Amino acid sequence: MSIASDLIRGNTDMVILAHLSKRDSYGYEINKMIQETSGQRLELKEATLYGAFRRLEEAGCITSYWGDETTGARRRYYRITPAGRAALAQSLRDWKEARDIIDALIQKDTDTDGGENHDR
Repeated sequence: MSIASDLIRGNTDMVILAHLSKRDSYGYEINKMIQETSGQRLELKEATLYGAFRRLEEAGCITSYWGDETTGARRRYYRITPAGRAALAQSLRDWKEARDIIDALIQKDTDTDGGENHDR
């Protein structure tokens, strides 16, 4: 597991809410979107994904309902709530602020030492 994967896994709720802000969806479809969008570099374990669904539902950020598929297994769909949209907006603000801070710190280090590492 790479550091990038750790960073992304720490933001699973935001990724799920962002997807659900576009349309209702179900677990397999969300995981498939994550895989495809990440270029197959990230796949969430079922326990991680469904743990996030449970956490988000308990927090009132999403609701779930059973689909009415006429063929195949029934799917549990998830829908973002107004509280979920607010949580997503806050998460996006937090992500941008963290990214800006890290970018500033990285830029400062590369500006002061010419991009070289002077750890001794």
